[in-house]
Amino acid sequence: MRICQIDLTGTPEADQHALQRVAALGFDHVLIGGWPHLPGDDTLAACARHGLAPLLDISLDRYMADGASGTDDLPDAAWIDSGAPAFAPHETDNHIPGTRLRWHDRQIAEALVQWWAARLRMAWAAGAAGFCCRAPARVPGQCWAALLATLRGDAVPETARGTPRFLAWTPGLTPAQLDELAPAGFDGAFCSLPWWDYRSAWLTEEMARLRRLGRVLAAPALAPARHDALSARRALWTAAAIGDGILVPAGFETGGTQARDPLAPDGHAHDGVPYDITHEVLEANTWLAARDPAPALAVRLLSGPNAPLTVLARLPAPDGHGNGTDAAPRRDDPAVPDAGPALAVVLNPDPMEPASLGADRVLSAMPHASARLEPAAGGPGGTLDGTSRLDALSSITLAPADIRLYEVPPVPLSRPGMPRPDATAPHGHETLAVTGLGSVVAAMEAPRIAIERVEPACDAGRFAVRRVVGERVTVSADIWMDGHDKLAAAVLWRAPGETDWHETPMQQGGNDRWQGSFPLVALGRHEFTVEAWRDTYASWLDEIGKKRAAGLNVALETEEGARLVADALLPPGGNGKKGSGRKNGKKDNQKAADSELSAIVDELTAAAGDDERRLQLLLSERTAAAMHAVMQTPAGRPFASRHPVAMPVEADRLAARFASWYELFPRSQSNDAQRHGTFDDVIARLPAIRAMGFDVLYFPPIHPIGRTHRKGRNNSLRSEPGDPGSPYAIGGKEGGHDALHPELGTFEDFSRLIDAAAANGLELALDFAIQCSPDHPWLRDHPEWFAHRPDGSLRYAENPPKKYEDIVNVDFYAAPPAGAALWQALRDVVMFWADHGIRIFRVDNPHTKPLPFWEWMIADVRARHPDTIFLAEAFTRPKMMARLAKLGFSQSYTYFTWRNTKWELTEYLTELTQGPLRNFFRPHFFVNTPDINPYFLHHGGRPAFLIRAALATLLSGLWGMYSGFELCESAPLVLDGKVREEYLDSEKYQLRVRDWQQPGNIVAEISRLNEIRAGHPALQNHLGLRFYHAGSDAVLWFARFVPGTDYLFGDDVLLVAINLDPRTAHDADIEIPLWEWGLPDQAGLAVHDLMRGQRFALRGKHQRIRLDPAQLPFAVWHVQPLERPAPRPPAAPVSTDPHGA
Repeated sequence: MRICQIDLTGTPEADQHALQRVAALGFDHVLIGGWPHLPGDDTLAACARHGLAPLLDISLDRYMADGASGTDDLPDAAWIDSGAPAFAPHETDNHIPGTRLRWHDRQIAEALVQWWAARLRMAWAAGAAGFCCRAPARVPGQCWAALLATLRGDAVPETARGTPRFLAWTPGLTPAQLDELAPAGFDGAFCSLPWWDYRSAWLTEEMARLRRLGRVLAAPALAPARHDALSARRALWTAAAIGDGILVPAGFETGGTQARDPLAPDGHAHDGVPYDITHEVLEANTWLAARDPAPALAVRLLSGPNAPLTVLARLPAPDGHGNGTDAAPRRDDPAVPDAGPALAVVLNPDPMEPASLGADRVLSAMPHASARLEPAAGGPGGTLDGTSRLDALSSITLAPADIRLYEVPPVPLSRPGMPRPDATAPHGHETLAVTGLGSVVAAMEAPRIAIERVEPACDAGRFAVRRVVGERVTVSADIWMDGHDKLAAAVLWRAPGETDWHETPMQQGGNDRWQGSFPLVALGRHEFTVEAWRDTYASWLDEIGKKRAAGLNVALETEEGARLVADALLPPGGNGKKGSGRKNGKKDNQKAADSELSAIVDELTAAAGDDERRLQLLLSERTAAAMHAVMQTPAGRPFASRHPVAMPVEADRLAARFASWYELFPRSQSNDAQRHGTFDDVIARLPAIRAMGFDVLYFPPIHPIGRTHRKGRNNSLRSEPGDPGSPYAIGGKEGGHDALHPELGTFEDFSRLIDAAAANGLELALDFAIQCSPDHPWLRDHPEWFAHRPDGSLRYAENPPKKYEDIVNVDFYAAPPAGAALWQALRDVVMFWADHGIRIFRVDNPHTKPLPFWEWMIADVRARHPDTIFLAEAFTRPKMMARLAKLGFSQSYTYFTWRNTKWELTEYLTELTQGPLRNFFRPHFFVNTPDINPYFLHHGGRPAFLIRAALATLLSGLWGMYSGFELCESAPLVLDGKVREEYLDSEKYQLRVRDWQQPGNIVAEISRLNEIRAGHPALQNHLGLRFYHAGSDAVLWFARFVPGTDYLFGDDVLLVAINLDPRTAHDADIEIPLWEWGLPDQAGLAVHDLMRGQRFALRGKHQRIRLDPAQLPFAVWHVQPLERPAPRPPAAPVSTDPHGA
């Protein structure tokens, strides 16, 4: 919807001209006054003649008491609320006159619904296309529902025009008011863009709440006048990009002036107006008309509030096949068209200064894996030739108040038949090493240049480090050679399926440490290594520069330089060594470089005897560029040395690093303890789960459950009739790991659930548990896959003294060929569900299965489905947990569940974020599981749940909770007088019914924490963490940040304090880390309390904080310096990649 708000109160000729101009600007709707006077039939017909659908601006909460409202007077004066104010200074609908009506009186409200329905019905019959409803919160939600149902029912038959559209004017409404309006049936609502500062997260948070009301429209301004053309242009394109439609006041394009010539051929305004962006309005409307009309799934803020550029992502709604959503990856063949690419909106919030941001900050934050930005055709700065595509090594620079739109296509998924890693071969090693130095010849051929400590690396390249597609991987290495000659170096890299190398240059820092970078352009295994060589031309420049500075004669050195250039023209062996395996660019470019160098050689020859002229030529930028081009061939790299290992980097999508998981048992979602839940029952729960801010919905096993030795309630060995059994006892007569429990539904129902989840911005994760009930079909069809005892009985799962007779385990090393067939069958189970659209698997107890199996299986699955994510549920020895991550698990459960004290948390998080684990181990902080009811929660009450939720959400990019946590469920199981870390009446063995609105719940706090995570890049991984001193052992005080360039702290910094004692309020002296910005101890910070909404300033390093668990046991502050610190001098390349897994 492209709506122009216009005042049609002039003469018929003036109105005709105004409508003509609106149509010429590309609008398809007009918003005209519908109150106190309904427009006449002539006005509505004039709109239709110009192809404009008229919307009427109305306010149902008020009435013109003087009778000027029309021919139908109000039937009862008692309907008027004479005590209510006509307007308030903070309202946005004060331009609508009238006195308030008594909608709060139920009987009067019912009559008002019918009275308004009659009036609006007449307007619809006269040609109105719909209504913009001002002050909607002053009319009860159930009254709106009744009114809209009436007007869309039999009283207004659907015609070619459809049914009336109702748009709610919602700027400034509270979340509670939106909750009441959401079920009413509006077609759309308006966000508060005119009040946005182009930085803060509140706009996207509001838009997420408005999605429940339908389309979210945006207005660049409330009134046509703007301060300047640049800000007007930015507001216009921002509205067009993020909204599902726009509302533009007439005259906005000319700064509010009325001096317009609607009949001018080009539609432009007269001279003398403040500014004229008529062409921008026309281009924006043209761009909107060409865009997919479907509303967006979501608009997300990808940048921090203090980033130099603000980045928003408009995510397309799914197309019904699981495509086009950030939640679920594409379920079909990659060649099948999806819902279109996401849109990145990059804008400069500063009206005075230009600013820049690395494209990797945009790409790596996209929910779907993306490797390039393509200017949106028809948008501001858009191109059609594709020459302005950006990758992770690019930088985006915008002028003051500028804006750019980029399409962000997802990376293609690998296909069967594409080159893929050999899962059986050692990873990361390429035959590059030289043989031993057994002779003088061998010694002379040995590498002269040393390359050491290449990073990032995991076990010297045996395993891959983990990153996210779109990131810029920073590579560093120690590189040096004997003598004083200058060196050059490059990062060689290749993407999955490639055999040739790309390269990017490296720069030298202090102590012979070199640094370069390369982009992650696809899902899957990338490789890189480092090559260095003697830079002959740079060495000559260095030598002659020193001699000239010393006043020495350099005639001989000039001759050496001329010969150096001449030798470079015809390097030994031709233009390059055969089989170098490096992409050196187009042959035409090489020919052009050779031609330029040949011309330089000719000029040097012609200048023989004129050393001054020859030296001028040799020192010119032209010669430097030509000699640099020579180094792109192997022959131009004397003494070239290459690091002998191709170092692997595994690129995942964002959900592998940043996601919020919600776990539930589908069978308990019926809300009836006597009825087994279904997938349709889960669908009904999806909006509530998404409203809490979760983006992954995880199910325990959903397969048939065995009956032999079925467990009863509370893990009893005997089940009663009707007991559902443990879902981990997989397999029955209905099928095994590739079947659905029949009471949950069919595969058609499951597919519908996946689509419904995607439409709600959720992705499903399934449990992969390699265990079978005694009734599993595999025991009948493949008895050789299972271990038997000497008496012929099956070997059940055991954890002495416990014996799980409802579960039997497979024998991974069964006698050939059974073992290989079992491995393939287990791999095929994962592939089966991946082919049904599941791309996230939580793996049960992987530490009890062979490590080679996981390395082979994960590599094989990801070769076909590189967007697949595996979570290791391994509560075991630290080295085993680390090894599983090295072998390919994208995420890992952790000891966070049992880390409760300040010392424990500090030590554990330091280990995860500062040591070797940071490169490959992604911690997933679950606050509880169906198996683990943490002791900390048993008697800590509501504050204990808030403490653990805050720790998980604010310390890791990955966190999860098992349903019931939000209701503060904590009743433990007690056996033989001992309190167990398990739930009483565990849902693993019975159906559970819950009251999701139970008093004392923490739904609001969890929702807000997830909302904060979504709006702050600093919280979207587990890195960027530093602990600081707090003068109480009960208070944990730390910072989360995006690393900066000039200082440790970058453009998104949060300071967090958490009281770890759920029973007692604690005060603590804290240190504000001003030094991290390079600020003195007396400097100040601007603080925004993200939980309470308060803003204040702190001055000075030493402060005191009080946290009362009875109110809120934690504080989350977004902070920024009040003073701009002076930048530090550039730092030398660091020895470790600033990024991590």
